[in-house]
Amino acid sequence: MVKLPYPIRIAAGALDGIADVVSQAAPKHRVVIITDDVVARQYGARVAQILGVETSAVLSIPSGEQHKTRQTWTDLTDRMLAKELGRDTVVVALGGGVVGDIAGFVAATYMRGVPVIQVPTTLLAMVDASVGGKTGVDTPAGKNLVGAFHQPLAVIIDPAVLQTLPAEHMRAGFAEIVKHGVIADADYFARTSAFIEQWPLSGAQGLAELTGIIERSVEIKAGIVARDERESGLRRVLNFGHTIGHAIEAATSFETLHGQAVAIGLVAEARLAERIGVATSGTAGVIERVCRAAGLPTTLPSIPVDTIIDFTRSDKKARAGRVEYALPKRIGEMAGADRGWTLPVEDAVVREALSS
Repeated sequence: MVKLPYPIRIAAGALDGIADVVSQAAPKHRVVIITDDVVARQYGARVAQILGVETSAVLSIPSGEQHKTRQTWTDLTDRMLAKELGRDTVVVALGGGVVGDIAGFVAATYMRGVPVIQVPTTLLAMVDASVGGKTGVDTPAGKNLVGAFHQPLAVIIDPAVLQTLPAEHMRAGFAEIVKHGVIADADYFARTSAFIEQWPLSGAQGLAELTGIIERSVEIKAGIVARDERESGLRRVLNFGHTIGHAIEAATSFETLHGQAVAIGLVAEARLAERIGVATSGTAGVIERVCRAAGLPTTLPSIPVDTIIDFTRSDKKARAGRVEYALPKRIGEMAGADRGWTLPVEDAVVREALSS
């Protein structure tokens, strides 16, 4: 595993060892657990008991991307202030990507910064959102437009909790796994493609294979983040599929799951890469087949193409009004190494790719 400034523990049953991780990473800190109402019902009391805190230390928010807002950030910080929590507080983010993002943002800003430990409970959060220190909230103008970089003290990944994850959310997590294969490792892409075609696997074999896939995805992301923490260059490759994906989320009022939107974005942006001549012919088709095998959408929902394009212009990756994309060269390799890993694409080309 690539070394980051914080430990990443990946193992079935890791949740039961959370107290040791928290006590080592944040000794003598008061614990507050931020989660959502779905995860709270499944794991809130259990995690509180393991950590030796009262259930009143569990702060729950409504589930769903539509609640990842500045208002939710306000509510959480007000609740923490009401508990008279000080700078000796550690936030435990227990949940999916929404919880990880907003709990991380609360930690980044509360008392000008307190530590956070990420405990992802969805596949997508395990392989992507929990690692790398990006935190934030959504606004009507777009996704994650208000936030901060705030690295966790530790990440605890227990693949066993995925047994309670709804199939739709499990499938959504495969979008980020596919992305990691495309951007960095053709062999891993082939391995995950084979796994996806067999999924769902049951029992110990399925969990063991999935744990190995999670480990490799985390390794890919950690390796990129270790070289470019604040997205000044190489880390931009992780945005493959996300410029259009984020636009779809915003255009659907965040009712489209992140992984579903990213899957559509992966295919559309690969088509862009082929149209402008930077990707090997057939790259988009390969990605589309794997996403479909995972049960993910690959075509634009009933949204006007121009609406999507308008939302891409408010994306964080836009520069001087021009939208830049992280695009593949082929499976396992990204284009644009000599251009800072993103390439500007004219709206007309984007419109053609989205319309095809």
